[in-house]
Amino acid sequence: MIFLIRHGQSTSNERGLLVGRSNPPLTPHGREQARRLVPHLLGVCEVWCSPLERARDTARLAIPTIEPVVKESFIEVDYGSLEGQSLSSITDEQWHDFEGHHDRPLLDGESLVEVDARVHAELDALLADPRSLLHSDDEHLAIVSHVSPIKSATTWALGVHGSAAWRMRIDNASMTVLAVRHGTPSAVRVNVVPL
Repeated sequence: MIFLIRHGQSTSNERGLLVGRSNPPLTPHGREQARRLVPHLLGVCEVWCSPLERARDTARLAIPTIEPVVKESFIEVDYGSLEGQSLSSITDEQWHDFEGHHDRPLLDGESLVEVDARVHAELDALLADPRSLLHSDDEHLAIVSHVSPIKSATTWALGVHGSAAWRMRIDNASMTVLAVRHGTPSAVRVNVVPL
């Protein structure tokens, strides 16, 4: 199985800012959220993470016995010049345009089709390799990432168009679990937040 974990709350999340490639640290609450994941990740024997600090730190707190392998493909979407802007500063028209055109970036950033391409390539490789942890019953892979890559991975598992990502919610320090049954990927759990 694959445990897809969104990083804990960052200082930008706390302030309601659009955060993609910038590198804000976890808040004290975000660090505590990451620690709450520890008992839920038994059987994880390999950890991948985004190169961004909030994902790396979450990985080290949630799975402290395993050094994470940095995977650029699981970095957050690039919001371009909107990076660090308040979510409320983006107009309804801009959001509707972004949601309605999966292949078009929000202004000058990265499109969600580009996110899908890099995330799906990694998952396709795991699916094609019968020895990968995606096919193991008792050893699992954890991937600590961000909203957009986790949504992309979930659409991959469900076999639906990437635009279905807009119908999902992925909270800070949540777990989304993917598995394979008879060679077909599936979403076992989505957006589970340990209490």
